[in-house]
Order: sequence, then structure tokens, then C-alpha cells
Amino acid sequence: MIKVLFVCMGNICRSPTACAIFKELVHRAHLDREIEVDSAGTEAYHVGEPADARAIRFAAAHGYDLRAHRARQVRLEDFKNFDYIVVMDKNNLRRMQAMAPQGLAGKVKLLMHYVSEPDTTEVADPYYGGDEGFERVIIQIEEASKALLMRIKETYGLNSAEKH
Repeated sequence: MIKVLFVCMGNICRSPTACAIFKELVHRAHLDREIEVDSAGTEAYHVGEPADARAIRFAAAHGYDLRAHRARQVRLEDFKNFDYIVVMDKNNLRRMQAMAPQGLAGKVKLLMHYVSEPDTTEVADPYYGGDEGFERVIIQIEEASKALLMRIKETYGLNSAEKH
């Protein structure tokens, strides 16, 4: 089982959105038995809380369901349990690399790292902004998630038949 963890600060906006989008892409590719997906936050501000209502609304408008999500904080064992640890921004990249057990910091990558020519290197936090930030997050994450799934499929030799 290939395990992917998406990480942002509070685990209520970007990382649960990325988790839902990536799970849907994995499902459409018929790779549910090969790839497991989760999300977490570097901070404990929102542990146990649902996703931000705006994130839920914008995800739903694009066909993704965040209603069952409950925030959790990153745990040290996540570094050993996950093959891919994918963060949304440079601040959380530094936090994750600093907290990584010896030899595992290299597992942590920015989500936009997987896009061949990204317009930006980060998925900006929409929490304090308006609706347009949540819409931009969906678009960025969809693009980068497709690239990440392609990388995983190539790396592990996974074939899939896309569902339409």
C-alpha cells in the first residue's frame, strides 16, 4: 500500500481539500487498493473539528466531499508510515522538515513540486481571505494532484483504467 499524507497548518482548509481531491483521482483510476490518503496539520488549533465551511462548500461545488473530515495533528509516526508527505507551503515544509526523525526529512515535498512548470511554488492559505482563495486552492490542488498521481503510477508501475 502506497500512503500519501497531505499537510497544511490547521488541517481544515488546504490539506483536507487535497486529501478529498486526491482520493477521488485515486478512485477514478481504480487504485483504491494500492493508494491510501490522509491529511494532517502542523498545529493543533483545530484538532477534532470539521473542515472549514467555505472549504466544504467550494469542494462540494467541484464534486468533492469534505463533510466527514475531522482535523488531526501530524504525529511522529507519520514520517515512517507515509511514503509521500506533501505540504502546501514553505512554512509548513520547514516545520515538517524540522520535526522529521533523522533521515526522513527528504520525504517532505511541496505539493506544487509535482507540477512540471508551476505558476507558484505554494498553495496559499485561503483562511483569512475571500471566496476567490478557496476557488484558487481547488484549481491548484487539482492540477498538482494529477501530476502527483502520475508520478506515483510511474514510480510504482501502476496501471489504471480511468472511470468517467
